[in-house]
Formats: sequence, structure tokens, C-alpha cells
Amino acid sequence: MSESPLISVVIPVYNASRFLREALSSVLMQSFSDWEILAVDDASTDSSPEILKRFQTESSLPGERLRILRNEKNRGVAFSRNRGVREARGEWIAFLDADDLWEARKLERQLSLLTSSHSENEVPVSSPFPASSLSSPLLFTASGFLKENGERIPYILEVPEKIRREELLKQNLISCSSVLCKRDWLLRFPMPEQPGIHEDFAVWLQILSETPFALGLNEPLLLYRVSSSSKSGNKLNAAKMNWRTYRYLGLSPLRSLLLMAHYSFRNLKKWRTIRRAGKKADLTASGNSPA
Repeated sequence: MSESPLISVVIPVYNASRFLREALSSVLMQSFSDWEILAVDDASTDSSPEILKRFQTESSLPGERLRILRNEKNRGVAFSRNRGVREARGEWIAFLDADDLWEARKLERQLSLLTSSHSENEVPVSSPFPASSLSSPLLFTASGFLKENGERIPYILEVPEKIRREELLKQNLISCSSVLCKRDWLLRFPMPEQPGIHEDFAVWLQILSETPFALGLNEPLLLYRVSSSSKSGNKLNAAKMNWRTYRYLGLSPLRSLLLMAHYSFRNLKKWRTIRRAGKKADLTASGNSPA
């Protein structure tokens, strides 16, 4: 590994003992090896700190490859991600939540996409960044889904090859744990620590206000774990957070209302499809699959 890794993997950790080891292992198994992990423990009260230390010892990862940071008090996921970005040594940042997983070629495939798309750059004249940094500052992938027990849900959230700001405003197709982003851009646009908004969504939209598009890879290289607590109450709260995100970004009430109509329809359709796919998988496993 080079002295300064190309990719810094930022994992915010808060009471994540149930799935943390799986998330870390999915980074360790990457076919691309020039990375470091920054696990930012947000003052966990469970065994997460001990799991991090044990994993570091058992996997024989030196301290510079698995860097364990601990917040003195609970500061929230945005603060933890921002701290990881600030202390990272890599040119690129990959985010991974502590209950999600990556497929083994996730980083390799995204870097391949970056290389292949380099000749297709569109550089906005007003951008404060040099043309060389604008090849593709924001990349993301399709997502597969897992139940809490690790069972695959037969559904894939597909993504386009490119997405522009106006399209993203209608539905956030950029899953945070799928993102690979240039560190310079995340330093310029840190995740807002204001409560009650989708802080990652806000950042993607801010980045896309200064670069033409984000690059999507339509392969489910992220495995997103669906929590059993994702009930209708949480969906309502997510919708409220989406509204607050629009308003945080300065969109007018009318514009925000129109975008909320798109958001509500598309997300309701997505989660109904995921729920049906999960139930169908249960029927198949029990031998009660419909003909």
C-alpha cells in the first residue's frame, strides 16, 4: 500500500455491535486494496469500541489502515462523517454505514468507471475547481437489500449512468454507503449538522449545483440493510426530513411542495416493491411460493 491511500473509507459507528464486524469485513475483502478505514465511534455505549479493537488485532491491520477515532460525546452521524473526512489521508472518500455491506469489487468497479468516463468531462465555466478535479467528483452505485438477518431481498434499486441535480431533487437515488467522492469536494461541502434533515442528500445536491452530473454504476455493489423499525411512522418522518432539506437548500415553499409530490410517489412505490419482494422471499423459503 502507498504511504497515502487512494481511498479513505469513513464508517460512522454508534451502538453498531450487531453488524459492525460484517461491515468491516466487507472492506477487508475488497479486490482493490489501497484504502484506509476511519471508524468514527460516536460515544457508543455498547460493545462497538471493543469490536473495533478486536477486529484490528484479529485482522492484523496496522493502526494506519484501521484508524479508530472516538467522539468525547455523542455528536450525530453528520459530525462523525465530517470528522472522518477531515482526518482522512486519501484523495477519495467512500462512506459506509456500520450496518451495510459492500460486494467485493465495489471500489474496483467504481475506479474503473472513473477511468472510463474521464474523456466525457463537462466542466462548468463558473466552477471554482480546476478542470482536472471535475472529471467525476461524485460516484454511486445501485443497491441490493438485506433483511436484518442477512437474507437477501430479491430487489435491486437501479440507478442511471448519470444523474443531474434536477433529476436528483425528485428522488434521492444516491445511497450514502454507495458513494465515492473526491475529498476536496466534501471539505468544501461538509454534511450539515443541522438536525431533522437528510444531511447526505443536501451534500449531493450542493455538489451537483457546481458540477453537471454524478456518475452511476448500475450494479448492486452496496447491500443496504432494511431495519425492522422502518415502519410507516419512520416513512412519515423521512418525508418531513426531505421537506426540511429542500427548505435548507433555499428552495421556495411552492417548489418544495411540487418536489415532495414526486418524492412521495416514487418512494412509496419503491418501499412497497421492497416489502413485497421480502414477503415473496419468505414464502419461497417456507415452500409456500405462489405458482
